[in-house]
Amino acid sequence: MGKPAVAIELTDRERVELEGLAKRRRTAQGLARRAQIVLLAAEGVENKLISTRLHSNEDTVGMWRRRFAERRVDGLYDEPRPGAPREIGDDEVAETIRLTLETKPKNATHWSLRLMAKAVGHSPSTIHRIWQAFNLQPHRTESFKLSADPLFVDKVRDIVGLYMAPPEHALVLCVDEKSQIQALDRSQPILPMRPGQAERRSHDYTRHGTLSLFAALDVATGKIIGKCFARHRGKEFLKFLREIEANVPDDLDVHLVMDNYATHKTPAIRKWLAAHLRWHVHFTPTSASWINQVERFFADLTEKQIRRGAHRSTRELEQAIRSYIETVNDDPRPFKWTKSASEILASIKRFCLAALKTAKLQAKIG
Repeated sequence: MGKPAVAIELTDRERVELEGLAKRRRTAQGLARRAQIVLLAAEGVENKLISTRLHSNEDTVGMWRRRFAERRVDGLYDEPRPGAPREIGDDEVAETIRLTLETKPKNATHWSLRLMAKAVGHSPSTIHRIWQAFNLQPHRTESFKLSADPLFVDKVRDIVGLYMAPPEHALVLCVDEKSQIQALDRSQPILPMRPGQAERRSHDYTRHGTLSLFAALDVATGKIIGKCFARHRGKEFLKFLREIEANVPDDLDVHLVMDNYATHKTPAIRKWLAAHLRWHVHFTPTSASWINQVERFFADLTEKQIRRGAHRSTRELEQAIRSYIETVNDDPRPFKWTKSASEILASIKRFCLAALKTAKLQAKIG
């Protein structure tokens, strides 16, 4: 006969805390398991049965049961593990972060692990841990461009309002063109994928001309009206508007979301729009193509059909694009716009304030 299991009696406060640890999604798996062990032990369940229910070792169940009896809830948390002391102090960590943020190496545009390790006299692995702890990634860079449109706020509210609360008896269409799509073929045959071998293709290619795709995305349904042309002038855009007109029922208004490209504002197009009173144009802010949902369709088209495609003529390229549009229209899925205009403007405001703060700090350091 072994020693009897330690009896566990819980206060109301302890029970609530343990139940929270056992059920909370963010609780570490090991801590949640220990809380379950103690709760079952408090119900009088034997260690053997607890280990069976929780798929745990019986000795482990007994250990956490005793630990709780001795230290209560605090005993369920991991104790600091022994290990070698840190080789780099807080001041050296702070200096490494300062150098990363405020300086550049003499022979490069950004710091690498080895360059920084050499500069501060520590190993690259130590620098990696510091950068990881403070979420610093000197090797990465991102691009941005803020719109300088004086009517930026009004245009954002107008277009986002169309997305989130479209007018009744109307169609909201996002329109743009993807110009200069190249019909490219590899200089040598593509070698197909095999087990253990990725698809291989030559790095060079042969050009077989270009074409432009005009596309209109129905925001409500996700369907696409698309037409390819050899060029992307005002003449072609006017033909595309007539294509849309032929595909939209006569009893619906048309709200057109498009950018400020000169092709969209020729006298012929202005005259045509003025003669069609059911058409309403909503121009996006300058340098803000992200607000036009058809750009998301263009990104999918590029990724799924064009980038890795091999086309020996513009005719083959056009057939591939038409096939992709037909596939999309067979099972259309609209893009879901989630951010309100106020949330977008607040996010841009935070970005601008952070950028201004950084610029002032850099000017002060310089």
